[in-house]
Amino acid sequence: MKLLYDLGQAERAALDAAGGKDEEILYCIPFEYEGDRMVQGFMVLTASHLYKLCNGALTNVWEMRRMSEFSVELLYGCGAFMAKLDGDSVQLCRFSNGTCATRYTILAHACDMVAAGRTTNLPTSDEPERYCPKCGRPFIRNTHICPFCQDKKKIYTTLWRMTKGMRLWIMAPLLTAAIALCLTFIAPFFQEILINDYILAENPLSMDNWQDWILMFLLVSGAIVSIDVLHRVLNIVQSRISAVTGARFTRMLRTLLFEKIQMLSMSSVQKKSTGDLMGRINNDVNVVQNFVVHLLPTYFAQFVSFIVGFILIVTMSFSMGVPMLALYIFLPLPIVVFAIWKFRDKMKLRNRRAWMLGRRTNLTLQDTLSGIRVVKTYGREQSAIDTFADCTEKQSRQNLSNARLFDLVFPVLGFIMRLGSYLILWHGNLLLFHGTMGVGTLNRFNAYTNIIYAPLMQITTIPRNISEFMTSFGKIMEIMEEEPEIADVNMPQHVTLSGAVSVKNVTFGYESATPVLKNVSLDVKPGEMIGIVGHSGCGKSTLINLIMRLYDPAEGCIEFDGINAKEIGQASLRSQMGVVLQETHLFSGTVRDNIRYAKPHATNAEVIAAARAANAHDFIMSLPQGYNTVVGEKGYSLSGGERQRVAIARALIHNPKILILDEATAALDTETEKLIQDAIDGMTENRTVFAIAHRLSTLRNADRLLVLDHGEVAECGTHAELLEQKGIYYKLVMAQARAALEKTGGMM
Repeated sequence: MKLLYDLGQAERAALDAAGGKDEEILYCIPFEYEGDRMVQGFMVLTASHLYKLCNGALTNVWEMRRMSEFSVELLYGCGAFMAKLDGDSVQLCRFSNGTCATRYTILAHACDMVAAGRTTNLPTSDEPERYCPKCGRPFIRNTHICPFCQDKKKIYTTLWRMTKGMRLWIMAPLLTAAIALCLTFIAPFFQEILINDYILAENPLSMDNWQDWILMFLLVSGAIVSIDVLHRVLNIVQSRISAVTGARFTRMLRTLLFEKIQMLSMSSVQKKSTGDLMGRINNDVNVVQNFVVHLLPTYFAQFVSFIVGFILIVTMSFSMGVPMLALYIFLPLPIVVFAIWKFRDKMKLRNRRAWMLGRRTNLTLQDTLSGIRVVKTYGREQSAIDTFADCTEKQSRQNLSNARLFDLVFPVLGFIMRLGSYLILWHGNLLLFHGTMGVGTLNRFNAYTNIIYAPLMQITTIPRNISEFMTSFGKIMEIMEEEPEIADVNMPQHVTLSGAVSVKNVTFGYESATPVLKNVSLDVKPGEMIGIVGHSGCGKSTLINLIMRLYDPAEGCIEFDGINAKEIGQASLRSQMGVVLQETHLFSGTVRDNIRYAKPHATNAEVIAAARAANAHDFIMSLPQGYNTVVGEKGYSLSGGERQRVAIARALIHNPKILILDEATAALDTETEKLIQDAIDGMTENRTVFAIAHRLSTLRNADRLLVLDHGEVAECGTHAELLEQKGIYYKLVMAQARAALEKTGGMM
């Protein structure tokens, strides 16, 4: 990532005039806002000063020895670079969050080091650039794709690579379509013979060899019919091959896309909605499949027919001594090509806008259907209907607007393109009246003209279809080329864990400018139970996510049995973990299928044993079909407590070395919670357990409690030790005790 931008002449002169000529520039980073104005500014750091340049002028200069505690604050729509000057907090500049937040986070760290007198080993960033060098717009997250500057050659090259193993199937429709079209050039030749030598022949039956005449007439007529039959047979063959190819291509592309989504990091998937991903797998794949399987063979065949037709028409024109006939065909072509070239950007923008509105409709539909219980609970059905109707109305208006424009422009261009045929008709009839051209010859020339006009007319539709294809395939490539933030090394280790976990000086934030965890360290022995407590938002679930390696720390590392988590294969690591999250998700299927999810080949005895350990066996047996009861989408046919117990059984069935419980008993009543807690306590032997619980009483038996406060380790010890310290944990316990007492008193 670039941290040393080049200054313009005005900025360089202003810096030199302020005394910075002899100072080495360590960092030079742009900013965009000064008050309420958009500006072109730079923050320049040297070993002794921090300079602020704005629109070619120096606006501020600070001595680094007077400054401290540099930081970045994310505001609404922008970010602020902050510091303390002589102990008072000041805002140094403001910048756009998307463009410079990460750069200013690094600059803040560097400024702290320079202010402390350290100017060596300053922080750098090997993170790839996130912005398009052509237009300056941000790349799609974790890719080098700019939706406005896509390389068409790269797109077609990528598509060609993806068709490996299917190219013969894809080429077959192209070849059959080309052969079928080439046959259309043979039919006019026989038609010319039929018209000139037989239909318009004078007194053919008075000829001595009239039997031969009839035979030749039937042969020529049969040839015309045979060519038409063969042409139709080839079209049928092409349709059948296209159907098979389309099905295989769709299956291949959807599978690749789904596999890629499964390989993406958690943060990447969470930034995309389910409706968006489903739209790319279904709608965009269909557009690409239609282009590759149906439109490409058509375009290829039309191209071949254009070349063949062009050669035949030019040959006929010159052989007849009338080259103007061939020229008439191409007279309108420059006008049409110029109009399409001028129209292409508007067409691309309109197709992209239609795609975005379609995406918004899918998102609204998915969001509403997923939260249908909430919608009905609050009686917001009409609001949901109005919101969806608004989305579909805007999408419909955009599609209608596009259709009106395209249906106006392309027919007009088509008419202009056909002007050449009218000129040919006029000139050809003049030649016919003067006797210099036969009727059959004119018919043949007109037939070739109509054939060659088919590919020329495609010029008016190709840009629209290509634009739609580029939009959809570009959206697919955004997924396919995204680099997972969490990836295995080239040769990951596959180890059997004992349960030892070491968190070493871990710092992490979902946004680099705002760390959630700061310098957290923890050593856990095999078989220990660690309770993680703290106020909401202190980083408890974030620490769990890092241990599961759903994210990688920005600083520090996490080790399992002394091995860095990055060196262990993700599948190997997570296969030895059991997880019960705060938000329980069950898949559509039976209770048995959901418990078996973590161990697909588990026996019925193992399923029942896990269910008993989670205190779920009794309620499962009371269901209409026991373990074969279908739980419905997301398990909504079960109560919250029942879903959570099935999830606990799912976590326990494969006997994990590390068990993670994130508010695992939150949805249970007090009696059931006690039974579940007893079951968990009985299964912690030889198993490392990390537990987050809202009710602190459930963590009394933990070997140690880790108390987090604002992302830092505030306290660590046993329940009794932390109560004696009378710190944060003590206050949390006392607050819950008072709340429980007040509730009991209220009930009495």
